[in-house]
Amino acid sequence: MRATVIHAPHDIRVEEVPDPEVQQPTDVVVRVLRACICGSDLWAYRGVAARVPGQRIGHEFLGIVEEAGSDVRGFAAGDLVVAPFVWSDGTCEYCAEGLTTSCPRGGFWGSVGSDGGQGEAVRVPFADATLVGLPAAAASDDRLLTGLLALSDVLGTGHHAAVGAGVRPGSTVAVVGDGAVGLCGVLAAKRLGADRIIALGRHQARTDIARTFGATDIVAVRGDEAVAAVRELTAGQGAHAVIEAVGTEQSMATAVGITRDGGAIGYVGVPHGSGTGLDLSDMFNRNIALRGGVAPVRTYIPELLPDVLDGTIDPSPVFDRTVGLDEVPDGYRAMDERTALKVLVK
Repeated sequence: MRATVIHAPHDIRVEEVPDPEVQQPTDVVVRVLRACICGSDLWAYRGVAARVPGQRIGHEFLGIVEEAGSDVRGFAAGDLVVAPFVWSDGTCEYCAEGLTTSCPRGGFWGSVGSDGGQGEAVRVPFADATLVGLPAAAASDDRLLTGLLALSDVLGTGHHAAVGAGVRPGSTVAVVGDGAVGLCGVLAAKRLGADRIIALGRHQARTDIARTFGATDIVAVRGDEAVAAVRELTAGQGAHAVIEAVGTEQSMATAVGITRDGGAIGYVGVPHGSGTGLDLSDMFNRNIALRGGVAPVRTYIPELLPDVLDGTIDPSPVFDRTVGLDEVPDGYRAMDERTALKVLVK
């Protein structure tokens, strides 16, 4: 089959690789219908995150089950399924607590020795615990299928940030980051009942999506200017809940600066760079809480899925460019150059 592999920074190729096979009785093989490129993939692309030459890449996909192992009970050939970006066994204490990303037998798609999502097929370990079934009719609804793909990562990650930030009905929320996760954070905050949502972003195409998703205010500056602007919008206090969806030192410093005393930051931006920008004494003195991390999206999919299916929320606008599998390298270049927000792979 064909799959996307990374050989070196800025060297993404689509190559022939061995077909995936059922190796354990709890495995299934999924033929991929939709995949996408994540902003976190760009850190490997740029050489910030190390990868082994020839390693697979991509962790977001949905598709059709082609083959199921003998112990798989929940799925059969022909079923439409979505995969969270981490597989998990569903039996450990962490899985029981909903923290599927800490499962000792779990793993990330595209890790060494595993299939990546940006390929024609994927072997899925612990299929019953990992995959979530989708209505068969969704396969013929292109927009719905695209929205359902967001469940594999960005929608659940934005939701995780909103939950970590303590978004509640009537609260004021600020979102640092105008990428797909930040925009899904806006969508999640609206879904959880936020009264006011301030989106920080400087790209109009993205802030237009933020407004569609529920943002009431846009702050199009960075750093100290952004902190001042958010405080001006909030009578000098800042936001009750802040979603940090970038992961740089500056973005975290901004998040702290715009959080109201007694508020919380939900952080899901993958940390990169020289530091985190955290001033613990400032956070201590102002009683600011910090919660977040790798999103256990498998835990969130059952909650979010009905709202995507019935149209209550539609995350599909975050996908603003579509490519075929052979064009994936072009998709990486477009996202790296910020001419695309999030690239869908058909």
